[in-house]
Amino acid sequence: MSKYQLGLDFAKQQDYLDELSDYRNKFHIPKDKNGNELIYLTGNSLGLQPISTKSYINQELEDWANLGVEGHAHAKNPWLSYHEFLTDSMAKLVGAKPIEVVVMNTLTANLHFMMVSFYQPTQSRYKILIESDAFPSDKYAVESQLRHHGFDDKEGLILWKPRKNEELLHYEDLEAILESQGDEIALIMIGGVNYYTGQYFDLKRITDLGHKFDCFVGFDCAHGAGNVVLNLHDSGADFAVWCTYKYLNSGPGSLAGCFVHERHAHNKNLNRFTGWWSHNKQTRFNMRHEFDVLPGAEGWQLSNPPILSMAAIKASLDLFNEVGIKRLTKKSRKLTGYFEFLINKLNNKDIKIITPTNPEERGCQLSIQVKNADKNLHDKLTKSGVLSDWREPDVIRCAPVPLYNTFEDVYFIVEKLKNILSK
Repeated sequence: MSKYQLGLDFAKQQDYLDELSDYRNKFHIPKDKNGNELIYLTGNSLGLQPISTKSYINQELEDWANLGVEGHAHAKNPWLSYHEFLTDSMAKLVGAKPIEVVVMNTLTANLHFMMVSFYQPTQSRYKILIESDAFPSDKYAVESQLRHHGFDDKEGLILWKPRKNEELLHYEDLEAILESQGDEIALIMIGGVNYYTGQYFDLKRITDLGHKFDCFVGFDCAHGAGNVVLNLHDSGADFAVWCTYKYLNSGPGSLAGCFVHERHAHNKNLNRFTGWWSHNKQTRFNMRHEFDVLPGAEGWQLSNPPILSMAAIKASLDLFNEVGIKRLTKKSRKLTGYFEFLINKLNNKDIKIITPTNPEERGCQLSIQVKNADKNLHDKLTKSGVLSDWREPDVIRCAPVPLYNTFEDVYFIVEKLKNILSK
C-alpha cells in the first residue's frame, strides 16, 4: 500500500505534520496581481528571498554609511574577514572541511580558476570528459580551456552519453570510456546533479574511477548545493564549484562556492591564478612582500569580495544552519515522492518523468516530459499561477523546495496540469 494518498485532505494533513512548515513564513512568496500566492517551483533556477536578507544587507549599508573605510575593521561584521563568517556553514552544507571551502567569484569564473590548476594537459593526455547534456556554460568553459591550450575543442572533448532512446546516464558506459581512452583524459568534469534530468550522480564512484586512470576529477554542484547531501570531502574529488542563487537563496547573480580537497591544501607548486586575497593575511597589507599563498581553498581567491552579496549569503546560510541538510533532504524526499505519485496517478501516456525514480539518485527536482507538447503548455501553467521552468524540447522542470514549498503546492500543480491537458 502506498504511503501517499489522493485528494487535498492528504496534502493538508502532511503540511500540518511537517516539522519544517514554519520556514515557509521566513520567505517572500511571489504573488499574482490580485495578491494571491503563486505556486513557486523554480528554486532550481532562482531561490526565493529570505525575509531576513534585507536586514543583513542593511547592516552593511549602515556600517558603510557610518564608518566608511573603517568598516573593514570596525563594522559589526568586519569586512576584511567577512568571507570567513560563511566558511563553516558552507563547509557543513556541502560536506567538507573548512580549509576546503571558500565563497568567491561566480560559478563559471570559479570553474575556470579550478581548471587553471587541475587541467594539466600534455600532448598525449589532454582530453576533457563531461556529460553530453552538461549545462551549456560548463561545455563552453571546457571547450575554451581546450582552445586556450592549443587543442581542438571538438576532438579534445569526450561526451558521456545516454543510451539510445534514454535520458539518464549509466556508470558502465563511463567505465567503458575510461577503459578505452583513460590514458588520453586529463580531466573529468561532471555536473553533480544534471540540470535537465535531475539525475544525481555518485560523486565518489566517479572520482574513484577517474583517479584509477590518473585523471583529475571535478564537479559543478550548482544543482546540488542545498539540495542533496554532497559529502564533497568523502567523495575525494579534486575540486567542486557551485552557485548560491538557486537552492541557497542568495539572490540573482550572487557569489559562488568553491571546494578544493584537503590533499591539495598546502601544495604551493600547484599552478593557479593569484591575487592579493590569496596572499598571507598577516602581510597582505604590507604591500612589499613577495607572494605567499594561503593554504587551502582561500589560496584560490583573487580580489576582496563584494560584502553586500556575502550578507545575502549569510542570511540564507543562517537558515540552513538552523534546519540542517539532513532534515531538509528528509522532507524533500517526501515532497518529491508525493509529486511523483500524483503525476503517475494521472495515468497519462503522454507524460513521462525522466528524473530517476530512486530517491538516492535525485534531489527535489522532477523533470516532466510531455509528448508532443511545446512551450504553450508551460505558458498555460504560468497563467494558472504556477512558476515552473520550461526546457526545450518538451520538458517542464519543477522543484518543490523543502524550505518553502508545501504538499498543497504539489497537489495544486498536478491538478492544474491535469486540467490543462484535459482541454
